[in-house]
Amino acid sequence: MTTNNDLKLFSGTANPVLAERIAESLNRPLEPISIRRFSDGEIWVKFVENIRGADVFLIQPTCSPAENIMELLIMIDAARRASARRVTAVMPYYGYARQDRKDQPRVAITSKLIANLITTAGADRVLTMDLHAAQIQGFFDIPLDHLYSSFVFVEYFRKKNIPDLTVVSPDIGSIKLARAYSKRLGAELALVDKRRPKHNVAEVMHIIGAVKDRNVLIVDDMVDTAGTLVGAAQAMKKKGAKRIIAACTHPILSGEAVQRIERAPIDEMVVTDTIPVPKEKMLKKMKILSVASIFAQAIERIHKEESISILFDIEK
Repeated sequence: MTTNNDLKLFSGTANPVLAERIAESLNRPLEPISIRRFSDGEIWVKFVENIRGADVFLIQPTCSPAENIMELLIMIDAARRASARRVTAVMPYYGYARQDRKDQPRVAITSKLIANLITTAGADRVLTMDLHAAQIQGFFDIPLDHLYSSFVFVEYFRKKNIPDLTVVSPDIGSIKLARAYSKRLGAELALVDKRRPKHNVAEVMHIIGAVKDRNVLIVDDMVDTAGTLVGAAQAMKKKGAKRIIAACTHPILSGEAVQRIERAPIDEMVVTDTIPVPKEKMLKKMKILSVASIFAQAIERIHKEESISILFDIEK
């Protein structure tokens, strides 16, 4: 019989591998859920077993295609209508986060729209990682817990013990993240000053900080077309950087990203499994770290009504 203490994990179709890893870290099974599509593509969701009074966690990143968002909304609605006690949307990657402000006339603020949709669908809480813009947390009228992948990245790079290391922020928006990395790795800090003449196009203007004869670690929340990343790497190389490593949480890798990274002076590309990387986009220089344990700890703490601040304090 279901009680208020039951924690139930469900996975959408966007990233079942990560969901399996989270469940394994929690030593719990993924509960059965039926997700089908009608011939016209319409999504149908049914929870196979009773979830009345349960603490439900729905694991679904909203990466491409956009129907992943629709699938999450339908899962939330189905859980709410099945009388779940609490519904938490676990979104390892929060899609549409880049449109977080009205930077020109007659455009949408889609990150706010997605927040409204998730809340309206019936979610009680959101758990996500490395938002593109921190202010998105304020777009929600329900609790949002913001986790950072820096914990797995920092542990990985500490073990590598890279000498003469400079952490580089590829733009102004990532400077806080880069500062946290440099502090925890005992490295120097540098900043790339860039301008974006149009969408998915970035031009490096200046480099602030010393990179000559140093090993460089470029950190960012996502790599999409890889224009920003590759431009920063090329600029570092021209300035005399030695080994160049990139650490990006969300491997979107759209367009010609894979080809650009292959040709770029990047020695190692480290990403996480918040978004699945298909085989055709896997690079020899790519290393994928799992963030399952971080999400597992957060889910367990939320379920037990414990503080999770230790998991999202980026300055630690």
